[in-house]
Amino acid sequence: MNEWPDARDGDARGNGDDGYGRGSSAARPEGARRMPHVQRPVPQQQPAYDDGYGQPRYGQGGVPGQGSYDSGYSEGHVYGSGRGPAGPGGPEGPRRGGARRPGAAPNWRRRITIGALTLVGVLLVTSVATYFWADGKVRREVDLSKVIERPDEGKGTNYLIVGSDSRDGMSAEEKKKLHTGSADGKRTDSMILLHVGDHGNTMVSLPRDSWVKIPSFKGSQSGKVFPAKGSNKLNAAFSMDGPELLVRTIEANTGLHIDHYAEIGFAGFANIVDAVGGVDIDIPQDIKDKDSGADFKKGKQTLDGQQALAFVRNRHGYAAGDLERTKNQQKFLAALASQTATPTTVLNPFKLYPVMGAGLDTLIVDKDMSLFDLGSMFWAMKGITGGDGVSMNMPVAGDGPQTSLLWDKPKVTQLVNELKNDDTVTVK
Repeated sequence: MNEWPDARDGDARGNGDDGYGRGSSAARPEGARRMPHVQRPVPQQQPAYDDGYGQPRYGQGGVPGQGSYDSGYSEGHVYGSGRGPAGPGGPEGPRRGGARRPGAAPNWRRRITIGALTLVGVLLVTSVATYFWADGKVRREVDLSKVIERPDEGKGTNYLIVGSDSRDGMSAEEKKKLHTGSADGKRTDSMILLHVGDHGNTMVSLPRDSWVKIPSFKGSQSGKVFPAKGSNKLNAAFSMDGPELLVRTIEANTGLHIDHYAEIGFAGFANIVDAVGGVDIDIPQDIKDKDSGADFKKGKQTLDGQQALAFVRNRHGYAAGDLERTKNQQKFLAALASQTATPTTVLNPFKLYPVMGAGLDTLIVDKDMSLFDLGSMFWAMKGITGGDGVSMNMPVAGDGPQTSLLWDKPKVTQLVNELKNDDTVTVK
């Protein structure tokens, strides 16, 4: 007996299909039914349009010929291939990877930008490397903290520049060639006080034969305090205890604070002149001196290292003696600074590095001297040669004992006050 409702016993067409599958002869569970097929209406075909590539596309939801249908693929095109009438890669757009189309004008702005950035990078790396190379060569051997009873600092910066007769590192052949002799130790051949300030730079030569008082001092090596040594020539202080006592003596006799110290020996001076290719100078008179090796005719000429050293050391044959020599030293240093700081030297690494190396290898400075301080000192000397500043000797009143020179104390006091306050120097 069939317990299923009549509505489920066969279909209306009498084909015995009750809408369930026949997978078993067992009782039929209440399961999923087979749904009758529903025919959806066909949407009206949308008009086709040209997509810009010469291929028809159809509206959303149909198929070509029966309605609008988009397969999701583009017919006949490979995107990014650079072949197409428009868009990226086409005649009116950029090529893939930024490549320029054959025949198109080059992008000069881009090329110039890349070139400029590359140049800046190279210059930056070179400058940093040069700085550390030069900084490593500087001999910071003078400790001004050992100088006792120092005067107060004034305005501007004061450099003490010393040319010594040091023969360190020189061979017997070099000593003979440069007429330096073979004396032990070292003495000062020249001393220049350079003031760098906002109201003009001033270069004051201190005659080595200046008669001064050598005060009490602390030994640079022993650390022991020594009593005052009485009056003597200025260069005697350097011979007694080196740069520290020289600075102490100048400060005690002037009241001017020395901020930095720089010293160069015979060999270093000659090497710098040779590295720069010689120095042009106008020699005021005929000079011949067997002690220094000077042998010059009056007039303009180019001096090599050996000749330059003889010129700045010579003090014979002058009516003013040591004072005339200090003038020649200032004149030559000015010419050397002027010729060194030229584009042909600064911009030529094959010339710049030998010049810097020759100077830095033998230059002795104080422990606080930076490359910036060295540069400031150098450019100030160069500026004075161009008329931007004052070049003078320490004011002298006359001769003193032991063929020495006595300072004009009133003028020295006025000069020191002007330098301390960074005023325009009026002392003649």
